[in-house]
Amino acid sequence: MTKNVHEQLVNDFMAKIISKNPGETEFHQAVKEVAESLIPFIEENPKYKTSKILERIAEPERVILFRVPWMDDKGEIQINKGIRIEMNSAIGPYKGGLRFHATVNLGILKFLAFEQVFKNSLTTLPMGGGKGGSDFDPKGKSDNEVMRFCQSFMTELQRHIGPDTDVPAGDIGVGGREIGFMFGQYKRLRNEFTGVLTGKGLDWGGSLIRPEATGYGQVYFAAEMLKTRNLDFNGKIVTVSGSGNVAQYATQKATQLGGKVVTLSDSEGYIYDPKGIDAEKLTFIMHLKNVKRGRIKEYCDKYSEAKFVPGKRPWEVKCDIALPSATQNEIDGNDAQTLVKNGCYLVSEGANMPSTPEAMGVYLENKILYGPGKAANAGGVATSGLEMSQNSMRLSWSREEVDEKLHTIMINIHKNCVKYGKEPDGFVNYVKGANIGGFVKVAEAMLAQGLV
Repeated sequence: MTKNVHEQLVNDFMAKIISKNPGETEFHQAVKEVAESLIPFIEENPKYKTSKILERIAEPERVILFRVPWMDDKGEIQINKGIRIEMNSAIGPYKGGLRFHATVNLGILKFLAFEQVFKNSLTTLPMGGGKGGSDFDPKGKSDNEVMRFCQSFMTELQRHIGPDTDVPAGDIGVGGREIGFMFGQYKRLRNEFTGVLTGKGLDWGGSLIRPEATGYGQVYFAAEMLKTRNLDFNGKIVTVSGSGNVAQYATQKATQLGGKVVTLSDSEGYIYDPKGIDAEKLTFIMHLKNVKRGRIKEYCDKYSEAKFVPGKRPWEVKCDIALPSATQNEIDGNDAQTLVKNGCYLVSEGANMPSTPEAMGVYLENKILYGPGKAANAGGVATSGLEMSQNSMRLSWSREEVDEKLHTIMINIHKNCVKYGKEPDGFVNYVKGANIGGFVKVAEAMLAQGLV
């Protein structure tokens, strides 16, 4: 198939998606990125074309919208929007996080749910794709306000979820505290103790390694990519964005493997520490962010060798390896050019779709090692799947067992990407590999189950 025919088919497909989903730019971006890889593959495999599998995957099976009323500490009534996208259940119950952030809207959650279908398929675990959340922002709210909101949110959501139907987890703005409040309300309303949420506390059904999983998996995937060029993390300069859960554990694992992490960031700017963020400094950051809920610039008050750069992201810092771990579209085309110019040869995504289409074009054009989020950050949902298994069996595996299973899953995801993404010249296009690898399993299940 010629490039022009391929582009025309993608454009025709996207015109339909855009007309059916107006204004949802992040969703359009996610679908287009997948369609560009898949449409040539689908043309070569007509069974997927005649059954319109990609069109069906791009349409959620169910979208649940609801009102979330709650009362703040001043006694004032607040109203937020609650959303759950149940995207695809061909290979298992819907599975995907809940995001509480002011920017949450239908388009963002549909993009995340669409990506989740492919990511969950790549893990090889029996999990469908879903995503949800609210435009509620936990930042600056008291514990009691967060509890009242979570209880109101779960009062409606509990009608639509269950351990064999839809198993939400955490995401931005939803950590252990929020999962605890929602789980308590679900248990109270349903009078049952089941594995309906993942990311639970260790004493009540949680899994060891779950908090670490996304960041660890992101680094394990990067290590597999490095092996294809006979390289490893030892002595490499690493830039990390974000300073939440994913960024913290990516920093920890990259450091354990011998890398030197020199940046972290939040919405106000980034810190640059030329000496590297070692285990002791990371402990300070974890306390600052997870307990004090402070700002990353406070790091520079403690460690004078570091500097804070306000209002910017860390992609101008010279590095070998970049680990974007903050949020969507945080690396644009110019940032990507800067990374490549400064000698960066590997990008492994811990966030969901942190690179714009222009940035991805720069990576592929320069043939750097690029692990897209749906492959590189699948460790989080993989360990959520392992938590579901432990809940079903009423067992708790050791830290070493879970970490070993996570590492094996990331190695297998990498193998799958290589299988479908290796070009004739030997270059591995991980975007193409992840999209086709994730698609085939879901597509075959959808064919087997008929027109549903």
